[in-house]
Amino acid sequence: MSRGLLDTAERMARLPGDVPRDAVIVTRGLTREYDMGGEIVHALQGVDIVIQKNEFIAIMGPSGSGKSTLMNLVGCLDTPTAGEYWLNGHRVSELGDNELARIRNKEIGFVFQTFNLLPRATALHNVELPLVYAGSGSKQRRALAVEALSRCGLADRMEHRPNELSGGQRQRVAIARALVNHPSILLADEPTGNLDSVTSAEIMELFEDLHSDGQTIILVTHEKDIAAHADREVHLLDGRIEQDIQTERVH
Repeated sequence: MSRGLLDTAERMARLPGDVPRDAVIVTRGLTREYDMGGEIVHALQGVDIVIQKNEFIAIMGPSGSGKSTLMNLVGCLDTPTAGEYWLNGHRVSELGDNELARIRNKEIGFVFQTFNLLPRATALHNVELPLVYAGSGSKQRRALAVEALSRCGLADRMEHRPNELSGGQRQRVAIARALVNHPSILLADEPTGNLDSVTSAEIMELFEDLHSDGQTIILVTHEKDIAAHADREVHLLDGRIEQDIQTERVH
């Protein structure tokens, strides 16, 4: 058996036996504490969550509830103080920084409120960036970037720079960049926070289309009308899950 197959089998075998085999994210007792000048802040206090493939989940909660901390842990941008976290079979909670960076680039697509685009680069080049870091060849990079931009409705804007695009188009470029590696999860942090209501509705329609195509989406938001587009809402309060409910999605 090849090393890659063995690694995959080993990973899946280490998932908790009571979770579905199509679980993309599993956390057990996930805890994050910060030492703020000698005072311990309990940002996340023993969170257990299972997210299956092709779920569309909104994570909600007031300021200080722990939703940003949870996003950072799920996105492999931070490591837990205690507890365990599996992402697509990888036991993330015990990986080192280099392994975390590799998993982050391969398994997670990030969409941020502020777009985070390179101002002097075209839409096409912005979308190609994760593939550059992944070591993909130029022909493959271009083909995948064109595919991602087309999925996001920007086939005719590929050579435009961010200052030549509307806010909604910039966010579509950011979503295309997040999708270009075909990640296990799309992690969106307040993706409509800088957009007007009409453009926000268009972006949420795009997320719904991506979900219909099979994409797993985790949306962090404090807006009820944005969260209403998801199939499930996880509400945090004081670092714990207060409510985890299935919802009727708004169309």
